[in-house]
Amino acid sequence: MAVYQDSSYLIRCDHFDFNVKRAPGTSASVSGIYRCIGCGQEIVVKKGQLLPEYEEHIHGFELGPPRWQLIVFIL
Repeated sequence: MAVYQDSSYLIRCDHFDFNVKRAPGTSASVSGIYRCIGCGQEIVVKKGQLLPEYEEHIHGFELGPPRWQLIVFIL
């Protein structure tokens, strides 16, 4: 889970990209921290980079297929 020490470095935002669940191999719409909604692993991805493919991010079958959700938008 992403954490912070000083909230003055963060801005609250309701950008629609926070609600999108992205499939493996899709392009990141914005730079930021993305979290797998199955296992909770977090990664940093630049805008335009591909999110990890199925074979690059493996977790237990019981957690469902990998899906990536933006949790921190980096401007």
